[in-house]
Parts: sequence; C-alpha cells; structure tokens
Amino acid sequence: MAEKRKNGPHGPGGPGPRDFRKPKNAGRTISTLLGYVGKSKWLLGVVAVCLVLNVGCSIGGSYMLRPLINDCIIPGDYPRLARMLAVLAGIYVCAALLSYTYARIMVHVSQRTTHAIRQDLFAKMQRLPLSYFDTHTHGELMSRYTNDIETITEILNNGMISLISGGLTFIGVVAMMLYLSPALFLVSVFSMGLMMVVVMTVGRRSRRYFSAQQRDLGVINGYIEEMIEGQKVIKVFTHERAAKAGFDVRNEAYRRSAVNAQSFAGAMMPAMGNLSHINYALTCCAGALLSIAMGLDLGSLVVYLQYTRQFSQPISQMSQQVNNLLAAIAGAERVFEVMETAPEIDEGRVTLVRDGSGWAWKKPDGALVPLRGDVRFQDVVFRYVPEKAVLQGISLYAKPGQKIAFVGSTGAGKTTITNLINRFYEIESGLITYDGIDVRDIRKESLRRSLGIVLQDTHLFTGTVADNIRYGRLDATDEEVRAAAKLANADTFISHLPNGYDTWLTDDGGSLSQGERQLLAIARAAVADPPVLILDEATSSIDTRTEKLIERGMDRLMAGRTVFVIAHRLSTVRNAKAIMVLEQGEIIERGDHQELIDQQGKYYQLYTGQAELS
Repeated sequence: MAEKRKNGPHGPGGPGPRDFRKPKNAGRTISTLLGYVGKSKWLLGVVAVCLVLNVGCSIGGSYMLRPLINDCIIPGDYPRLARMLAVLAGIYVCAALLSYTYARIMVHVSQRTTHAIRQDLFAKMQRLPLSYFDTHTHGELMSRYTNDIETITEILNNGMISLISGGLTFIGVVAMMLYLSPALFLVSVFSMGLMMVVVMTVGRRSRRYFSAQQRDLGVINGYIEEMIEGQKVIKVFTHERAAKAGFDVRNEAYRRSAVNAQSFAGAMMPAMGNLSHINYALTCCAGALLSIAMGLDLGSLVVYLQYTRQFSQPISQMSQQVNNLLAAIAGAERVFEVMETAPEIDEGRVTLVRDGSGWAWKKPDGALVPLRGDVRFQDVVFRYVPEKAVLQGISLYAKPGQKIAFVGSTGAGKTTITNLINRFYEIESGLITYDGIDVRDIRKESLRRSLGIVLQDTHLFTGTVADNIRYGRLDATDEEVRAAAKLANADTFISHLPNGYDTWLTDDGGSLSQGERQLLAIARAAVADPPVLILDEATSSIDTRTEKLIERGMDRLMAGRTVFVIAHRLSTVRNAKAIMVLEQGEIIERGDHQELIDQQGKYYQLYTGQAELS
C-alpha cells in the first residue's frame, strides 16, 4: 500500500535496541508469567517436594561423613561402616531419582506453559488492528515466537530449578556450617563476602554486555530476513557485494558484543573456583588449629571442609542464571506487551449473512433484508499519522452493480479508500455507509466476509490448490471450488498440474508463475460470491494474452456486483461506470472514460502518456 507509512527493518519499527531491554516492570511480568505456570499447580507441588528432598539428601549425604569417620573408621567398626556406606549409597540414589523426577516434570511444565503463551499470543495477533502490523516488522513479531518464548522455555526448564535449588542449598549449607563450628564459620564469612563482591561486579558488567549481544542479535536477524526476502531484487541489481558488506558490519558488531558477554560469563566459574580453593585452604589451616586448641573432632572438620567445597557452587549456579532470568523476564514482557495491546474494536450490531438466495442483513427482529451492495462515502477524512491527511473530504457513491475505478499517482489514496470500506482502519470524520448502514454499525467479521478482495500482491498459503481457492469461503464444496476456478479461467492450468486441484503448494506458490498465482487469487474471490468486489489491479501481473483469456471470466465475476477497481493500466477501466481521479487525497476529476477524455484534464494526460501513472 503506497500511501501507508511503514517502518523498514532499520527504521523506527525495526530491530535494534528494541530487541532486548531490561524489564520495565519485572514484578508485573513475573506475576503474569506465574499465572501461566500456576496452571500446573499439582505438578509444581511435586517438583517442590522433590527439590526439597533432593537438597536434603545432598546436604545430609555430606553430613553422613561425620559418623562414618568418628563412629566407624576411627574405632575400626567395619560392619557398621558397611551398613553406613549402604545407607549413604541409598541417599545418593534417592537424590539422583529425585533430580531426574523434577527435571522431567519441569520439562512438561515449561512446554505446557509456553504452549499456552504461544497459543494466546497467536490468538491475540489475529485480533490486532492492521495498523499494528504497519508499525512492527515481520522479523520483530517473529522474534516473539522464537527468541522471546525460547528464553522463557529455557528459564523454566533449567533456570528456575537452578535458582531455587541453589538458594536452598546455600541456606542449608550455611546452617550446617554454623551448627558444626561457629568459629570456623567466621573464616568462611570473609570468603563469602569476597565471592559476593566478585559475583556482583562481574554480573553487573556481564548483564550490560549480554544486553548488547541480544540487541546486535536482533539487528543481524532482521538484516538476514530482509536480505533473504529480497534475494531476487539483490540479484537483479547485482547487489550481492553491498549486501555482504552490510552483513559483515552487523556480524562483526555481534561478534564483539558476544565475545565481551561470553568472556565475562566465562570468567565467573574460574574466579569462583579459585576463591573456593583459597577458602578451602584457609579453612583447613583454621580447622587444624581448632582441632588442636579446642578439640574439634575429625569427622566435623572433614564434613565442614566438604561443605566449604559445596559453599561456592550454589553462588556460582545462581549468578549464572541471573542473566538468563533477566533475559526471560524481558522476553516475557515483550510477549505480554503484545497480548496487552488494545485489540481491534468492533462495536457493530448489524450482522450480514449469506443464505441460499444470496447476501442479506439481519434486522433486530430476525428478519432478513437483501444486501444490494450500495456503498457511499460522505466527507470522509482519514490520517495514518496525525500530521498528514491521506484523504481530505472524500465523497462518492457506488450504486448496486456499478463499477467504480480509482486512478492517480502513488500516494494519492486509492488503496486507502478500499481499506476503509472493510474497516481495516477507522476514519477520522465523515461517514461510510453500506446499503444505508454506517459501516461502524456492522460487525467487522460479517462485513469483510461480504467483500471480495483481489490484491495486486497475491499470497498463497501452504496447502493444496483447492485449499487456497477455498480460503475465500471455507465451507465451499469441491464443485464450488472448481466452478470458481472455471469462472476465473484458472481451471485449464490447474488441470495440467501434477495432481490437479490436489497439487501441494509451498513457498507462497513459488512453483507457479505470477499470472497463475493471480488467477488463483481471483478464483478465491469468486468462490466467496460477495455482493461487493474490490480489485487492486487484479490483472496487473498477468500478461496481455492471459488477460484476454480471463476477461470474460472477470466480466462474469463482476456481473451484478458493486465493483471497485484500483487501476494501474487505464485500458482496464474504460468500461467503468465512473472513474475517480485522485490527487493528494482529493478527487479532482470524476466521470466515465469519454467524459474525462473530453475534459482534457489529469485523466487525459495520464491516458495519453503526458503524465505518469504509478
């Protein structure tokens, strides 16, 4: 749509800093996320029990060394030692089973949660206004389903368990260290403080670099998507070197930020490991002195040293998950922002229905009034953005069965007019009526179902040829699909496809020519059998020979319907009942072909080639 203001991949709506940011409202996001996770309450209860028991087994297993040494090894009680070792083995086997159990359950919980989020996100996108998609690039929206939801999955799979397990282990280990030797614990406090300083310092810088890494990743993903979609244009204009140069710049920026992020993240474990060794050495020295001076038993010293080794592990474990948690919260916030976006408003009360005799609108008492297809604009003003009026006081009418054509240069407002009929956008002022009913009083779903639209840029979905035609009316029978294809003169080429109407199409119908794809789009509109038809130069991509072949089919398709045609080739609108010439959002000329030729105005200049039409 030429008159729409759209942001490209590197404009205001593109990737970049928007692809990763610190959460604006972490508490609210976490609350919403917990609402989804909470749908598996009983499973989370099992996980909590398994987690607590697992941590208890881990800490208790270490404590078992005390009686093993003091009561079995030192006295030389080997039968009891064998029994104690069997108990210890049982504890660790239980710990392993508990760990496996809660890990498997959390995989189920995380997938169930993200399945629900993904489902709600897609459902919400179906209810968003078209203007939302004008200001958000495809890559940016796709990243909600890929990067953002993937970070949520990862934190639910592993991150949350690591954080909770690390926290419980830390508390348990500290409690046991205090119980065993408060004096030795004072030595550990020094190392604990040093570790916390390292974690906070490295973590703060690491988060900053991870933010830059995610931002640069969003940029490079957006660029790759743009280049892949534009491969044909790149090759036509031999732009490969420039495209590669642009990629190299973005790839290098991502490499630098990734190196910084991973370097700081990778430094955490060695730093914590070395501090842990220092702590262990200091504790050994202090423990030896306490054993001599205060009679600390050997079993308690060995267990305390074991806890000293375990002490740094939960700190490292939790610090490593902080970045993942922040990324998950930021990703969840971006997903929930889409879900919280105001949906397309529909205050319509009138319903349009299709029965065996055609289309009708339903009165409050249930009576049906035939729908004729009378469309009128009265002083319509519309803006995509506040600072620029795209349509300025447009007034026109199309009586039932009339063919109305719009011509004019790019940005004149031709496509905008047709988009206002089906309420893709809401007008600023004025009135649009459909059989005398304000279109704002008609339910959007039934309004759009009664309007057949064939766009200049066709889009075919993955599926069979018949499925793509049936997209115009999902309950159409096979016979109606074939009749629509014949009406558009698409039946001949479909019959020559490998599997006819059951031929599978992928890649937006890439195996078909542009003309064949356009014929399917026309057949799709035909199967809907609408009272009003909108053609955005439906034959612009079809060669002259093919256009001649479908001309009669198009005439049959338009017969008895109100038709709006956006013309790029003036030869296609000569037989229109009225031709509207638009310029900068205003109708500057109107009349049939001959009347406009006689006026020798803008239309005459366009028709004779004295002015350019695009």
